[in-house]
Amino acid sequence: MTFHQLDERKTSMLHTLRGRLIVSCQAYPGEPLRDPDAMARIAQSAVIGGAAAIRAQGLGDIRAIARSVTVPQIGLWKVGAEGVFITPTLDHAVAVAGAGAHIVAIDGTRRERPDGLSLAQTIRELKRRADVLVMADAGSADDGLAAEDAGADIVGTTLAGYTGERPRTTGPDLELVNTLAARLSVPLFAEGRIHTPNDARAALAAGAYSVVVGTAITHPASITSWYVEALAEERTVLAESHRQD
Repeated sequence: MTFHQLDERKTSMLHTLRGRLIVSCQAYPGEPLRDPDAMARIAQSAVIGGAAAIRAQGLGDIRAIARSVTVPQIGLWKVGAEGVFITPTLDHAVAVAGAGAHIVAIDGTRRERPDGLSLAQTIRELKRRADVLVMADAGSADDGLAAEDAGADIVGTTLAGYTGERPRTTGPDLELVNTLAARLSVPLFAEGRIHTPNDARAALAAGAYSVVVGTAITHPASITSWYVEALAEERTVLAESHRQD
């Protein structure tokens, strides 16, 4: 594994994340946990459990988490919910860095950005203004390779299945992880639909540098719904069995 021209501190930080778990602490609008203090407490709990870093959304959450934990933080700012919405502009990226993120996650696709800047221009100017690493959230192999060429320090599979280039897999897109891990020289973070410890192990085995898990750890509403749906399915099976008897 090689890195872009990074100083010793940044290289050392990346090395601490190799093979480790990063926990994404995010809540959707309108939910009870959509509160910086709540997210900071969840981040603290994740760190107690062994998380090597935290991924967080929104300036308030990033600031609160930066005050609460000492592990590295990947910060982003979601604007909207469609198209290029993960830290979509340079101004958003600079603000995320200013809030305390060590790594700024941005949309790393080849789609047009709202401010008209290219991905390379965004990364270059962000690094000029802030002493941070840049994670490019990609949706395909072509995205990931283009993001590395644009200067990204990390590529993530975050958007796999959400940009129309790849099917949305039930679990992590291990095929994409394997492809990018073999072709990138920068670290690849597996992220997206990693719902079980076995999913996380599979992502690491497929070549991921680090594994990011969010919903399965920090989103109680989704976790609860999985159990509710499983029991509902079983009730249907049992009812059908009784009818046949």
